[in-house]
Amino acid sequence: MKFGAHVSITGGIQNAPLAASQIGCEVFQMFTRSPQGGPTPNLTDENIEAFLVNCQELKLPEYYIHAPYYINLASIKKRTVFGSIRAIRQELDIGSQIKARYVMFHPGSAKDVTEKKGIKMVAEGIKKILDGYRGSTELLIENSAGAGAVIGDKFEEIAAIIEDIQHPKLTGVCLDIAHSFESGYDWTDKAAVDSTIQEFDQALGLKQLKMIHANDSKTAQGSHSDRHAHIGQGEIGLKGFRAIVNHPKLKQINLILETPQDQGGYKTDLATLRKLRTGK
Repeated sequence: MKFGAHVSITGGIQNAPLAASQIGCEVFQMFTRSPQGGPTPNLTDENIEAFLVNCQELKLPEYYIHAPYYINLASIKKRTVFGSIRAIRQELDIGSQIKARYVMFHPGSAKDVTEKKGIKMVAEGIKKILDGYRGSTELLIENSAGAGAVIGDKFEEIAAIIEDIQHPKLTGVCLDIAHSFESGYDWTDKAAVDSTIQEFDQALGLKQLKMIHANDSKTAQGSHSDRHAHIGQGEIGLKGFRAIVNHPKLKQINLILETPQDQGGYKTDLATLRKLRTGK
């Protein structure tokens, strides 16, 4: 298990590994464009080479791309669906260029269709994204907090999508701890962590769990309100995260922080995770 955080690419993608190293990351995550929208980044051969060299020199062998937030494969607007398909495919192509391990994305909202229809639309969208794709970067679905008609708050919903696709490049799930807690799953102590991991295994199989977003939650279990907190300062607490980072079934899964950037930011939370891993 390695620890890391979501870092900025300000000044160029080649700066992301520098930012990650400065705060003590062992792995890292980034956006390649504005999360709210915007053009595809203009990556030059020089940018890519500098990025790869920096990752190698700073001993950061694994890193990930988070797709933009505007993705919605269950929209009734064809333009939105087409734009979402195109954006994720672009992220996969960029990921293959820079040798990123995964691209993760949120499927979207079924607010204008039924849940069953929305899940089917997401699966069909992913099939189009992966049609003809031969790159090395793999695609992950990230679970949601379940606000409104957002898809993917229950493990069974994600399982239905993956089962419908059966594609070698859709390899599993990025599990956000805060989102799953806010959608009703319990992570507050060892017994709860054992139970939730068992639920995930029954619904999807643990082989589908590829990475974790390690975020505490500012809101209560089942709140469906997506608000991240510093590790140990939210409703999940230190006891829950101690059980997570020391769980034998999670020991090969890397953790990425997306916690607030106040009170010492990622450095503080990385230090907290390390202390928990050593039993302190």
